[in-house]
Amino acid sequence: MSPHQHTVLLSFDVEEFDMPLEYGQNIALEEQMAVGFAGLEILLPLVNAFSIASTCFTTANFAQHFAQQVKEMAEKHEIASHTFFHSQFSTEDLGLSKTTLENITQKKVNGLRMPRMRKVEMKDVIAAGYQYDSSINPTWLPGRYNNFHLPRTPYTQEGMLRFPASVSPFLRMPLFWLSFKNLPYATYLYFVKQTLKKDGYVCLYFHPWEFVNLDKYQLPGYAKKLSGKPLQDRLKRLIDDLMPVANFDTMHNYIERKKLLQQH
Repeated sequence: MSPHQHTVLLSFDVEEFDMPLEYGQNIALEEQMAVGFAGLEILLPLVNAFSIASTCFTTANFAQHFAQQVKEMAEKHEIASHTFFHSQFSTEDLGLSKTTLENITQKKVNGLRMPRMRKVEMKDVIAAGYQYDSSINPTWLPGRYNNFHLPRTPYTQEGMLRFPASVSPFLRMPLFWLSFKNLPYATYLYFVKQTLKKDGYVCLYFHPWEFVNLDKYQLPGYAKKLSGKPLQDRLKRLIDDLMPVANFDTMHNYIERKKLLQQH
């Protein structure tokens, strides 16, 4: 364990690359899987080179296609659920994705993040057996959600621990993948360090497919800016800049450690 008091919770939504479908570009499932996997093959060595752990919210659909790789990933990183499919959902997928991931990894799955941070009933999350839900981005994202009224830091809702993605204090600047791509690096790093100082941790999330070249896909410029090698270099720089001031851990480990601290 690092001697630092602050913690970086890196998380990745490991999924089929279906984003082009939102913008009218048809892309076969095989290509969606191939792009997602190509990103994972780039991302994992990058993160593992720093000997740090992350939380990978993985769709069961993706895990079934790449079962051996996901099982190996679970040796170093937390595998959590991103439901069964990225583009469709039924309540039964909460439990089915959890058991599928557990069968593949032979490890308990504790966390859930809904695709695109969609709303989910806490009673259903509890019934499926999860310990925490990270399906909240407590900010305003035009066309997606307005969550300014929700807490910035972990809270309990209807008996379920909800662990939001980090936003900065005061302005509630989201520190997710789109900010990482589009803000000047120094500005993004400032907001991350401000949040670390205020909250004691940051919860950041990205997608493996971002780390491959996306030029050929019909996505908005803000979504594919800095894909591929430039984004790989930016993530390396971010980890380098945060390692002197924080330790890196999985979300489950952080939650369990905080429980222990509260008992003393």
